[in-house]
Amino acid sequence: MEGRSELIQQRYDKADKLREEGINPYPYRYERSHLSSAVVENSEVLEQSGEKVSVAGRLISIRGHGKSSFAHLLDGAGKIQIYIKLDVVGEQQYHLFQKLIDIGDFIGAEGKVFKTRTGEITINADKITLLSKSLHPLPEKWHGLVDKEARYRQRYLDLISNPEIKQVFARRTAMYRAIREFLDGEGFLEVETPILQVIYGGAFARPFETHLNSLNMPMYLRIADELYLKRLIIGGIERVYEFGKDFRNEGIDRSHNPEFTQAELYCAYWDYNDMMACYEKMMEHVAGEVCGGTEIVHKDMTISLKAPFKRLSMLDSIKDTIGADFSGLDHRQAVDLANRLGVDAAKMLNWGQVVEDVFAKKVQPNLIQPTFILDFPADISPLAKPHRTKEGFSERFEIYIAGEEMGNAFSELNDPIIQRQKFEELQELRKLGDEEAPPLDEEFLHAMEYGMPPTAGLGFGLDRMIMLLTDSHSIRDVIFFPLMRPLEEAEKSPEGPSGMEA
Repeated sequence: MEGRSELIQQRYDKADKLREEGINPYPYRYERSHLSSAVVENSEVLEQSGEKVSVAGRLISIRGHGKSSFAHLLDGAGKIQIYIKLDVVGEQQYHLFQKLIDIGDFIGAEGKVFKTRTGEITINADKITLLSKSLHPLPEKWHGLVDKEARYRQRYLDLISNPEIKQVFARRTAMYRAIREFLDGEGFLEVETPILQVIYGGAFARPFETHLNSLNMPMYLRIADELYLKRLIIGGIERVYEFGKDFRNEGIDRSHNPEFTQAELYCAYWDYNDMMACYEKMMEHVAGEVCGGTEIVHKDMTISLKAPFKRLSMLDSIKDTIGADFSGLDHRQAVDLANRLGVDAAKMLNWGQVVEDVFAKKVQPNLIQPTFILDFPADISPLAKPHRTKEGFSERFEIYIAGEEMGNAFSELNDPIIQRQKFEELQELRKLGDEEAPPLDEEFLHAMEYGMPPTAGLGFGLDRMIMLLTDSHSIRDVIFFPLMRPLEEAEKSPEGPSGMEA
């Protein structure tokens, strides 16, 4: 094969040599008795009893000493040292180990446990079995793969070279388990709703479009779970949640990936005040289960996730931070004020968009401790109930922690007549060029006309939550296989290999 380096060709040659000697370089299974951690934890008992153990994993180091060798084997629980001696394993197996096995290969090792003079728990191997021949050498320093581009593009090498990365993903699983435990305990039912949809909705975002050949019709990957979960509320499932993959055809940066994981939950007979209390209680529980307490460190900042969290209206947050008051202004006046504040609002289509943009640029970065920002402009909250005391506003909150939006919630709009009006207003925005305004969903409106009880809903990004709980600074650090530009295109991009916007 053309293009192989000398080192890779040597490994191909070794695989051929193994076959010539009647050794399958890729056998079917191996009987493992212990993980590395179990050997270490029970070493005294194993050493005293003389019990033979068998371990399996990837070779990450070899140190030869003539007729004996030390090596380290890495498995899913850690690493263990093995000792291979010519007069113990025999000439054939020692030749196999010295001449045909390389760092990166998977092997099995059987033998008794002992402790070296330096105190390291070691297996005195009397049998070595090749389990998988690696045809590519690992990075030169298996513990030194630090190039983030290589780590993201070749996550398998990241996991081999930086095994501590597994802890981030183990915490992610623990977070899922803790959220489910909390919501199940509160009487919520976990469900699944369609990812492939005829009409997308539930958020402001551009969708990914595909085509269903059998029906010759366009389809969309969902941008949110909301409209289907509300159908279940209408149908009588009073507390419901979903962990869902959502897809938004928009920018990529350190906190956005086009494919992301979101949790959404809805509860009949609640309003947004009840949902705030639920979120606080949930975050206390999750932080305790995943981090061992409610005080965490993220981006060198100490953050308390202990309830209650601060509550502040959007207009008050702007006024308190930069002294600007947008109340009582019309759209044009709001644009002029935003421009004076250094926020280019010329493309904002209504008063609410202007206010939200000023908030995002001037206030959001300063919200370090958990803060509920309440009472969003009604014209940017088409699925939320109008505020019961503040005209022109909605009963909506977003939660901010460490300068990032962590969740979005409403007292859900359940008046089908007003909901239709809101959807029709969105169609006008679409005509004006707003590509993120969702289309009108007649089927959802028809469902609402059967009656939906008072309901509160919440959506929050699970990727961002685990970033917070693991002190990760990029969403790509918490997704096993983040979206990347093709390498040949990325190398030519002015944004650099990652293709990531600032």
